Amino acid sequence: MSYALLFSGQASQHPTMLPWLETEPAAVEILRLMSDRLGLDWRSQLRNADRRSDNAFAQVLITGTALAAWAALQGQLSERPAVVAGYSVGELPAFACAGVFLPTQALTLAAQRAALMDRSVMGLKTGLLSVAGLSQAAVLEACNGLHLECAIRIHASQGLFAGTDDALKQAAQLLIEFGAVCKRLEVQVASHSSWMRPAELAFSDCLDKVPFATPTCPIALNALGVLSRKPMELRSALSQQIASTVQWSDCLDAVAERQVSCVLEIGAGSALGRMWRERYPHIPSRSMDEFQQLHGVVDWIERSSAT
Repeated sequence: MSYALLFSGQASQHPTMLPWLETEPAAVEILRLMSDRLGLDWRSQLRNADRRSDNAFAQVLITGTALAAWAALQGQLSERPAVVAGYSVGELPAFACAGVFLPTQALTLAAQRAALMDRSVMGLKTGLLSVAGLSQAAVLEACNGLHLECAIRIHASQGLFAGTDDALKQAAQLLIEFGAVCKRLEVQVASHSSWMRPAELAFSDCLDKVPFATPTCPIALNALGVLSRKPMELRSALSQQIASTVQWSDCLDAVAERQVSCVLEIGAGSALGRMWRERYPHIPSRSMDEFQQLHGVVDWIERSSAT
């Protein structure tokens, strides 16, 4: 059995995500710890668009539900993943999954990360715009003067761009005229951009207080786009990614080099699974959010890994 795990980031969370989660005994403790921070009614809160996209809520939710899902899944698999990667805040549960730090520490770090990011753009309205159909260079050239920055590089003709609300609105209008497909994400901060420099520095101080163990498997690092098992490199990259472009395209390439039999996305939605299938259609991929019961996830991994 050889499989990879991709941990989702923000913008795909929804009220019916991972519908089986609360019924799994192994997930109960982490869900309790998450609910202590967000409230027992976290699913109901997801029906409110403003709350759903609130950074302090979303980052803890994404981290907590992913950790709970992995806690439920890992006891039913005979082997641990061959490699893991996390998309944006998804790096926190990815690091915990690989044993770098404890799930409880990941939840605390998620809350600290969100608070620091919010503080970095306090008084400003910022966010992220998804742009498909144009290269990064073409987007930035077309939007010259709007001070956009590439936040996440997905592939050669798709990326997420950070900026102020006004700049993102103007950019979308301009880029549509060039044939691009644009969509505002449910994220209220200019993540992975120079706006986040104060948060990066402060989060680095937070990470210095957390012991980092050698991971049980390689981790694809957002900031560098390479695999690593070196605790010092992991620590530096985890803070660096807050204020620099996420090299997601390179992360996927690095995961593929491990020649796994299948790839599972852990979290809400199926965006990462779709990205994988577009790039590596010969390697099966699914999202946990596509299954109505946990046993369906386990069966799929076992079947896919056996081929």
